[in-house]
Amino acid sequence: MSIAITIVLTLALGLALLKIMAHRRAVQALQQSIFRKQLLLNDELPGAAGAGWEQLRLASNELIAENSQLQQQRTGQLAQLEATLGSLQEAVLIVDASNYILLANKALQAISSRAATQIIGHRLELVLHSAEFLTYVEAVRLGKAQPQHEVELVEGGRTTWLEVTGTTIQSQGSSRGPWTLFVLHDITKQKKLEAVRKDFVANVSHELRTPLSVIKGYVETLVDGHQDIPVEDRERFLKTIQRHTERLNSLLEELLVLSRLESINPGLHRESVDLQALLAAIIDDYHGRPATVDHVLDLTIDPAHGVLFVDPLKITQVVENLLDNALKYTPPGSRIHLTTRLQGLGEIIVTVRDNGPGIPSEDLPHLFERFYRVDKGRSRDKGGTGLGLSIVKHIVQLHGGRVWVESKQGEGTAFFFSLPLRANAQG
Repeated sequence: MSIAITIVLTLALGLALLKIMAHRRAVQALQQSIFRKQLLLNDELPGAAGAGWEQLRLASNELIAENSQLQQQRTGQLAQLEATLGSLQEAVLIVDASNYILLANKALQAISSRAATQIIGHRLELVLHSAEFLTYVEAVRLGKAQPQHEVELVEGGRTTWLEVTGTTIQSQGSSRGPWTLFVLHDITKQKKLEAVRKDFVANVSHELRTPLSVIKGYVETLVDGHQDIPVEDRERFLKTIQRHTERLNSLLEELLVLSRLESINPGLHRESVDLQALLAAIIDDYHGRPATVDHVLDLTIDPAHGVLFVDPLKITQVVENLLDNALKYTPPGSRIHLTTRLQGLGEIIVTVRDNGPGIPSEDLPHLFERFYRVDKGRSRDKGGTGLGLSIVKHIVQLHGGRVWVESKQGEGTAFFFSLPLRANAQG
């Protein structure tokens, strides 16, 4: 009797184990089906048939099919957005509720070097290192953000200013909340231009204030006491007024020249010009000026370049500016040498070299900036406005050339400018 009971129990236990193993295999098949997002067939549930398993299989398949459909809709929505926004010049960025990047167009690469790599699926914090921008992201999600917000992005020593607009959009097939779309407009150039404009206004105001203050002071003195002022003092006052008036007039004329050069139509009138004859005429003119009496001024021409297609009046202005600087800031007896040479087949290099005191190395990068002076007091005494070299740079660049300077203190200074030969084809 006991043996029979044992056999029955053993058989029952065996059947139970087989049933448990079948259910375990069914659970594993269901897990794999969900993981692979593939429908589960009835014959993939061996030994686990029954109403309960069938209902579970059908419910799982329904969820898998619905998830697949939502995923396709989500992918289609992103593809549609990328097709619509991908070609925009402004950078476009879409992140989900957890700040994972879903879309980033090519324009974003120009803003951030990190965005040049594959960033889809990465967290926003790893791509744009800006606490200010992340704060704006949260403000957009909460509906508390301004329509447009300026953000400063510093990366690798480079500062980029962005004007950012953000909004939330409803997503299809995402269980992690709505997406957030951002349009980032690079306004770095506008910021720099604004800074240049402010500096320019401040510099002009400063340059105008000095001569105007002097003129005003002497005029008031003459008006109030002209009857009692000795004749020699009166003449000295009038000469001072005349000198500062001329300086003021020179400043305004050069400001007008700069304004014209920077306008849409700078008034460049090109014609075929024999550079050798043009430079020789300039040197001959300077030999007759009183300012050159105590200087040695000579010319060396490379005859290989022939005729150039340039604006002769503006090139004359460039050369005269450089010669005037050399004459002003070198002592009597100094030598000023004007030379030209053909560099390869592409350009002519014109050089104005002197053997004067030279320029400190820290000043060299700034010489072509507006109103920059190496010795501010000495420059004003000599009538300098600080605009001459800036005008030189603009004229040369309008001709497609470049300007630069080389100098060592105690060894003289050399100013160079180039004129491209390719411009000759236009003649």
